[in-house]
Amino acid sequence: MKRATRPEPAALLDDASIGLEGRLSSDDHMSLKLWLRLLSCSTQVETEVRRRLRTRFGTTLSRFDYLAQLHRHPEGLRMNALSRYLMVTGGSITGLTDELEKEGLVARHAAPDDRRSFLLKLTPEGRQAFERIAAEHEAWIVEMFSDLHPVDRTTLFDLLGQLRINMTQRARSDSPSNSSSLSEAA
Repeated sequence: MKRATRPEPAALLDDASIGLEGRLSSDDHMSLKLWLRLLSCSTQVETEVRRRLRTRFGTTLSRFDYLAQLHRHPEGLRMNALSRYLMVTGGSITGLTDELEKEGLVARHAAPDDRRSFLLKLTPEGRQAFERIAAEHEAWIVEMFSDLHPVDRTTLFDLLGQLRINMTQRARSDSPSNSSSLSEAA
C-alpha cells in the first residue's frame, strides 16, 4: 500500500504578509513563536471570512455568529443566554436583535415561564438565509485548509485539542479555590 506524501512547504511570506509573526526574532522561545503563528493564522482566517461575508452577503461575522447560535437552539434563547454564548454585552444583543427582527430573520416570543422575558428564535426566512450562508461559509473554511495534507490537518487538530486540555487543567490547578485547598491540606 502506497503511503501519501506531503507536498513541499510553500515559500515564506513576504514582509507585507507576515503580520504578527513579524514581531519575532530568531532567538525567541519556540513557544512564543508558536503562539504568534497560531494568532496570525486565526487572524488571517477571520479577516478573510469577514471579507467574504461582507462581499458575498452584505453581512458581518457578528450577525452570522448570532444567527448560528439561534440555529443551534431551535427552541430559542433568552437574550442573556445569547449574550453569554457570543461573549458580548446585552446592549449588543439588543441592537442586533432589533436589526434582524426588522429584516424578518428573528422573532421575539414571550418566555412561557416569565412574561417579562423573551425567547429569540429564527423565523423560517431566517433559518433559510442562515443555512444558505452557512453552507458557503463551510466551503470557504474547507478551501482555506485544503492545502494542508489530510494527515497534517488531523494531527494539528489533535495537538490543538491536547493544548486546550492541558491549559484547562493548568487553569483549574492554578485557580484560587484550588490554591486555598492545597494550602489547607499542608
